[in-house]
Amino acid sequence: MLWIAIAVIVGYFGITVLGIPKIASGKQEDLVFGIIILFVLMPIISGGMAIFGYYALKGEYSDDKI
Repeated sequence: MLWIAIAVIVGYFGITVLGIPKIASGKQEDLVFGIIILFVLMPIISGGMAIFGYYALKGEYSDDKI
């Protein structure tokens, strides 16, 4: 559950602090950085954490499965 919560927090932070303000700043270098953060890095990072949290909740990493 912790990993899913962290994924939601990272997603929120990536959109509200890094993504949209950089895109709306008007500078070209901030626009490129904001697009990369918003559409490339943030989905990979938060999606990976959410998938890891889902499998951890299902017990896929327990000693019984290995």
